[in-house]
Amino acid sequence: MLRQLGANDPRFRTLDFHRGLNILVADKTPGSRDTDSRNGAGKSSTIELLHFLLGERADTTSLPRRPELKKIEFSLSIDWPRLGEPLTVYRSGDRPSWVRLQPLPPGTDREQLEINTGHVRLAEWQRLIERDLFGLPDDHDGVSGRNLLSFLIRRVSSSGYEKATRSHGRQADSDAATNLAYLFGLDFHLADRYRLLKARENARQQMQKAAADPVLGRIIGKVADLRSEIALAEQRVAEVAAQVDSFRVVPEYENLRQQADDLDQTIRQLLSRDTADRRNLEDVERALEEATEPDISYLEPVYAELGILLTDQVRRRFDEVEAFHHSIVRNRRQYLEEERDTIRQRLADSEAERSRLGEQLASTLRSLEEGGALTALTALQQVLGERQATLAALRHRYEAAQALEATKREITQARLTLQQEMDRDIDDRRGFIDEATVLFSRFARTLYGADRTAYLRFEAGPTSLRIEPHIQSDNSGGISSMVIFCFDLTLAVLAHRAGRAPDFLVHDSHLFDGVDERQLAAALTLAANVTEEEGMQYLVSLNSDDLDKAVRRNFVADPYLLPQRLTDRYEDGGIFGFRF
Repeated sequence: MLRQLGANDPRFRTLDFHRGLNILVADKTPGSRDTDSRNGAGKSSTIELLHFLLGERADTTSLPRRPELKKIEFSLSIDWPRLGEPLTVYRSGDRPSWVRLQPLPPGTDREQLEINTGHVRLAEWQRLIERDLFGLPDDHDGVSGRNLLSFLIRRVSSSGYEKATRSHGRQADSDAATNLAYLFGLDFHLADRYRLLKARENARQQMQKAAADPVLGRIIGKVADLRSEIALAEQRVAEVAAQVDSFRVVPEYENLRQQADDLDQTIRQLLSRDTADRRNLEDVERALEEATEPDISYLEPVYAELGILLTDQVRRRFDEVEAFHHSIVRNRRQYLEEERDTIRQRLADSEAERSRLGEQLASTLRSLEEGGALTALTALQQVLGERQATLAALRHRYEAAQALEATKREITQARLTLQQEMDRDIDDRRGFIDEATVLFSRFARTLYGADRTAYLRFEAGPTSLRIEPHIQSDNSGGISSMVIFCFDLTLAVLAHRAGRAPDFLVHDSHLFDGVDERQLAAALTLAANVTEEEGMQYLVSLNSDDLDKAVRRNFVADPYLLPQRLTDRYEDGGIFGFRF
């Protein structure tokens, strides 16, 4: 139950509420001018403040965030299910993302408290409202406390009085029906599937428009083409992934590579030196063959034929020359033989060294071939990441193409299946539906007489769960408003009985614009009786002349009037105590 609406500004007209029917009256003062209006008295502002304090996300256009009001801290005291005393919530337009709660409800997330001030984040306050006031489970996609409150506290500013089954003018039927399904006790998860199906249909239509574009059509592609591209992309990813998995990082990779280059250069130098040594060896061996003793036996016969006889002195000198020549030949042969042996040894040593270096080079090359540097692995991983990203993009395009090529027949079939499931749920919950229909009919007949046909119709439609309130019309004024009144009262009573909603319902005076005074008096009497029977609260704002019409129809208003009355006096007659 709502207890008190107040503010820390002394000019504010504090409103104290009680159980049952509460009437907030806006008077027309005797001295008021014809141009004065009670539209600025604060009746609708009271509704706006209730929403603000009950967790509305206030943007810069919200009433409490106007420059004249944003420094004021407003407050609302309300009975809370888990507390033995009323809970008071404080909030200002200056800090719209935080509220102050006294006391804190059990189960408040301490992580959502502001250090030093004890303020609670707005999102946590909304969660507490959903949990404690509406009993929402953790899984409640499609249903929110804010939407549910908007049915219990309708607003003129949101076109909340245009249609009974919508809480605001721009609300989608599927969204409204999901929240109403929860309040009426139907399977709201089923009802929410209409919203998801509608989102799928909208996406398909948008993509179909995009596909008609010559450029975007190529971006999205065809399912068959993309399926082949994905297969090839998956193969490329697998190949690179296998290389990454088998890659072995070799420490000092650059040093090994330099070592391999040095070994190769050394082997090449040895080969070049061996080539020169072999040519030198050939020359030495040829020189050895040519280094022989000269034949001088022919000299003496030649001289004899010439008639020259060699003396002993000449013969001795010749022997000395011959001996010297033999010595030279021996020395040359010895030198050449030593040089030959040196070259042969050098060639043998070179071959052994080349063999050793060759094995070392082969081992180094194997290490380089089997692994690589960390930079090489990083580069390989980058290639893998790029190919994986390409594959992911292809899959997204494939999914988009699948959604695009989903036929209208498939979506229609999904709708038919959902309709059948919703029909079964309505049949299974016939008790809830019958109770709602009977209660609505009772309220409507109280207003219009026992012969008036009135009912609630629940139907699984093709695009949403349909809930249609109906009261037979006789052209009396304001019947559409009374449909909303009976619908809201039925909804509030049933949801409160089942623990799916709090115990209050709030209406603005705009609901009764154009309503016949007989129905106005009957509606107020009905609200007083029902809230008394159900232990609930009904808050309504009325202009004094409309209240007078009800009184003339024997409605006794005094027990239900709030002590604080608003006026049309410009200076200080409104709820804020000043005009702006």
